[in-house]
Amino acid sequence: MLDQLTNRLARVVKTMRGQARLTEENMQSMLREVRVALLEADVALPVVRDFIASIKDKALGEDVTGSLTPGQALVGVVQRELTTLMGGDLPDKERELNLATQPPAVILLAGLQGAGKTTTAGKLARWLQTERKKKVLTVSTDVYRPAAIEQLKMVAEQAGAQFFPSATGDKPVDIAARAIDHAKRHYFDVLIVDTAGRLAIDEAMMQEVTALEARLKPIETLFVVDAMLGQDAVATAKVFAERLPLTGIILSKLDGDSRGGAALSVRHVTGKPIKFVGVGEKLDGLELFSPDRMASRILGMGDIVALVEDVKKSVDHDSAQKLAKRMQSGERFDLNDFRDQIAQMRKMGGLSGLIDKLPAQLAEAAGQVNADDTEKQIRRTEGIINSMTAAERSKPDLLKASRKRRIATGAGVPVQEVNRMLKQFEQMQMMMKQMKKGGLAKMMRGLGALKGMPGLPR
Repeated sequence: MLDQLTNRLARVVKTMRGQARLTEENMQSMLREVRVALLEADVALPVVRDFIASIKDKALGEDVTGSLTPGQALVGVVQRELTTLMGGDLPDKERELNLATQPPAVILLAGLQGAGKTTTAGKLARWLQTERKKKVLTVSTDVYRPAAIEQLKMVAEQAGAQFFPSATGDKPVDIAARAIDHAKRHYFDVLIVDTAGRLAIDEAMMQEVTALEARLKPIETLFVVDAMLGQDAVATAKVFAERLPLTGIILSKLDGDSRGGAALSVRHVTGKPIKFVGVGEKLDGLELFSPDRMASRILGMGDIVALVEDVKKSVDHDSAQKLAKRMQSGERFDLNDFRDQIAQMRKMGGLSGLIDKLPAQLAEAAGQVNADDTEKQIRRTEGIINSMTAAERSKPDLLKASRKRRIATGAGVPVQEVNRMLKQFEQMQMMMKQMKKGGLAKMMRGLGALKGMPGLPR
């Protein structure tokens, strides 16, 4: 996510921090680098101009206090201005999803065809159910593409939300009227309305979505924009903002854009807050947008809060507690437990998902590891464990030469791979033993034993 911009700005930040004092010359040089980084990331030129002017204005009047060097102070100014650019100056209430109305709260999704509206509708339905405990109904008013209606039906089912049927012969406004009536009669908390899109903005589309907005009077009218559009995203957002009373923006496919200019431009051009960002294909790939955390991420400072949230969402707490109790009662950490730990890591997005949220220096060290090779190694490890019998997984001591040969054949790997995996397991087993005895120092010594594991940096 935002790789190109992050890498460039992280280098600039590193240079800034090293400055003992700021002069007109070195500040101009750094701001030039920031400007080039933003333009290369496809940030709109007017946005870049305003941003650089604001940084310059604030930096010249910045008091350097405490242990901060002038370079560090400038980094602070850049971070604050970047946060403001993405909506950090708005009250929290404006940046949050507003559902404070007589149910059903209607959420209207608008945008161009291919922006990811239908997938976003499913992701939003899932988020509302898991995070807000709401009963959600979805409906498609895209009567021009039968596949769009079927797609929403499928996505809604996967998200665990209800779907209100519609057909290509119906009028969008009539569909919406029936859907809201059904939502009221069946006590739904939220109605998500997926609208039709076009390959480009046209008057018929704008009139249709305007009529839907007037009929539904949604509490949230969200513009879904493909982050990979770059400059085009800004122009599209501007037109929609002029014709619709938008309340917010959802940036879809942000993980597919190494530039990220749309994230910085859209809010500035429309004046509307970015409320969510879509990442990945899975239905749980919708994140609340946080300007300050995104600014830290772009500047190479990482997003530890997001990392912790991923852990909380992905970790099976019941399984973790059962494992802890078993370890405390004296049971040994076995290969079933080892496989479970690997599965938990994969649920968090694997190594690449972890690296994306680390601060730049840690990410750079971890980035020396080939994430694809590591993912393959993890899948291979799971394959080896799955080729064992239940008894062998529970009692690894049973694994002698003949059994190892059989497992290697079943997993399609050399026997050496099986031996390597068992060595990793023994190292993890040692770490779990240290953790059971208590003490952070002992645990860290246990972690030190893992330094030779394939795929991990030394």
